[in-house]
Amino acid sequence: MNTIAPKENSVYADPVDGVLPKTDVEIFLSDSALVITDPQVDFLSEKGVTWGVIGESVREHNTVANIGRLFKVAKESGMEVFVSPHHYYPTDYGWKLEGPLEKLMHSVKMFDRKGAYTLDEFDGSGADFMPEYKQYIHDGKTVITSPHKIYSPLSNDLSLQLRKRGITKVILAGMSANLCTQAHLYDLLEAGFEVAVVRDATAGAKLPEGDGYQAAIINFRYVANALWTTDEAVARIRAAKC
Repeated sequence: MNTIAPKENSVYADPVDGVLPKTDVEIFLSDSALVITDPQVDFLSEKGVTWGVIGESVREHNTVANIGRLFKVAKESGMEVFVSPHHYYPTDYGWKLEGPLEKLMHSVKMFDRKGAYTLDEFDGSGADFMPEYKQYIHDGKTVITSPHKIYSPLSNDLSLQLRKRGITKVILAGMSANLCTQAHLYDLLEAGFEVAVVRDATAGAKLPEGDGYQAAIINFRYVANALWTTDEAVARIRAAKC
């Protein structure tokens, strides 16, 4: 395989795997936060509408338990926690421009809610949060952002909420790897945040066209400031100083 040779005496002269230099994120409780994308039933539960294509990956990476571990250690350590959910209201079904997955999500009523200002039939629905996470999400301290509508936080207030709390570094996990999680990574990087992705606290659909998780891992490795396992992330959060 061809490799890129670093210039002599370069700060990048210690390449990883022969090509990419090693980078990392040093976290502190004062400037770092846990961000979880779409910790919702439709992605993570056998009752969810995507389970037939994503369940294998969720089980393979122990995703549900690993996200739970991140929530738990962040709360125990006093780290700020943000959730960026995905919700669709009746008015969203009037869209005239849609990509393939948008059309699919709308056709199967994924993340469907009765309206922006009602919780009618929300509890236990596909749009609801996983039951095991609710103790952390509904503790009155977790920031639940406005919903993102396609993949990235460009359509919600995540960056604003992070900035208003002085957050510059993000530990990112959640669903789904090559869609909302990856899109959040890219937008946060472009907004000037440092981002560490937790590689086994996410999962992706497996389709004839390919494995979404594997596609995401390639890109995570290329662009994220750090790529950790849940064990590594938990240890770093526990060790984080103010």
